Amino acid sequence: MPRVKRLAGVQDLLPVEDIVEGVLCLRGGDYRAVLDAQSINFALKSESEQEGIIAGYKAFLNSLTYPLQVVVRILPTDVEAYLDGLRERPRRGGDEMLRRLALDHEAFVRRLARERTLLERRFYVVIPAGLEGAFERRGMHWPWQTTPKDFRQNLEAAAGQLDFRAQEIVQALASFGVTARRLGSDELTALWSGFLRSEAALSPAIPANLRPVVMTTNGKESLSQ
Repeated sequence: MPRVKRLAGVQDLLPVEDIVEGVLCLRGGDYRAVLDAQSINFALKSESEQEGIIAGYKAFLNSLTYPLQVVVRILPTDVEAYLDGLRERPRRGGDEMLRRLALDHEAFVRRLARERTLLERRFYVVIPAGLEGAFERRGMHWPWQTTPKDFRQNLEAAAGQLDFRAQEIVQALASFGVTARRLGSDELTALWSGFLRSEAALSPAIPANLRPVVMTTNGKESLSQ
């Protein structure tokens, strides 16, 4: 019987092999956790507060014993979601003045959205497991190949280390005012899907210098598609 050659699909060529309990399993054998970090309005801080934030950030970077990746996404703001939340607030309070202020603010936001593109920045910290290859399988693993026997053992070891590192990074960021939380499997899936679509990154309404940027702790930068 002639051998049937299997052609790879698009899904087979993606770098993500699986997402298991909040852990990104990459085809090269690497494992990653992702934190969603909130921004700080640095310009509104006093001079002493700014100095404290900078000092805390420097101490955080100097304490790292493994590389981190910081992904900055700049996306169009979901105005309707913001306004839906705004409409709910006066209803709970029942104050007529608050209701009128909310309506005026809604009209202002809608007018602003018609006149210009409203953007929001989202920050993600990507945490690796292992150090210099620990818990990692080198070489690509494709869907038609058998799963390595040590896959589950490596995944469990990496997941435990990622749990510890994620908590460590969250506490370190909080020391200078940055709130962060770890993304679960569903959120990682949605984030990965958003990167694949790349609608925001390729939108002509967003200038090239405001498109998503990938920054690593070694100082290199590259555009994220």
